[in-house]
Amino acid sequence: MTPIENRIEQVVDSILEDYRSGRDIDRLEPLQCPDRDVIIDIIEKLRRIVFPGYFRDKNYKYYNAKPNLSVLIEDVMFHLTRQMKLVFQSRGEDEAGATDRAQEICLAFFSRIPQIRALVQTDLQAAYDGDPAATDMTEIIFSYPGIFAITVYRLAHELHMLNVPMLPRIMTEYAHNLTGIDIHPGATVGRYFFIDHGTGIVIGETTVIGENVKIYQGVTLGALSTRGGQSLRGKRRHPTIEDDVTIYAGASILGGDTVIGRGSVIGSNVFITESVAPATSVINKKQELQYKTRDK
Repeated sequence: MTPIENRIEQVVDSILEDYRSGRDIDRLEPLQCPDRDVIIDIIEKLRRIVFPGYFRDKNYKYYNAKPNLSVLIEDVMFHLTRQMKLVFQSRGEDEAGATDRAQEICLAFFSRIPQIRALVQTDLQAAYDGDPAATDMTEIIFSYPGIFAITVYRLAHELHMLNVPMLPRIMTEYAHNLTGIDIHPGATVGRYFFIDHGTGIVIGETTVIGENVKIYQGVTLGALSTRGGQSLRGKRRHPTIEDDVTIYAGASILGGDTVIGRGSVIGSNVFITESVAPATSVINKKQELQYKTRDK
């Protein structure tokens, strides 16, 4: 063995030895954990189920769409059940119990797909009604990042409500990665929700959003403080946004006791930690601009 080969072997041995430390990062049983790539594939297939004419398999013909959708639904049910089983097992459930629980939850989730699709239709309508640049629904479905993020959130939220761990968060973080829109699956969002542009939006776990709410890019609906860490789990940390509220770009609204009253308009770049009465406009006072001529 050459000197360099000997050094390489020593490095490999030291890494393998490091895996014996018993830390969270040392786990060596990946098959007992959910597969992120499979979950991403499930998201894409669920989107085909929500929008069957838009994201269908190009090999399918129109006249046989129904049987192909049946196969697609059964395929997603199989893989989603397996991923749920794995996450339940990773948290200590025996295989038989995890399998039964996953199957029941999967059936309950798919029974809610029509209601999810009805909500997504309202979001599409809100996008069309609220954006003069939108030409038709097809453009919105294909090109608006807000619709993608909201659709993934709607699906993930139902799994969250069915007490499925981990998978809903993987789903919304995938949408976050693609769009820059971070919606926690635990948030509650009403009908006709419109995100315009969207990049940089953060909507925290305990946020409650009413109906007909419109949010622009860079908005944070966050916690006033997270220094308490795990001691804050299960407590209201994020604001309530009532019906018919518009929040413009860059606004930060923080705190679990903060309520933005119905019909209010929150201007750009404001920082709010207290409740706002209904039908109130909140704006920053015009800042003074200074102009200086540069020497040529």
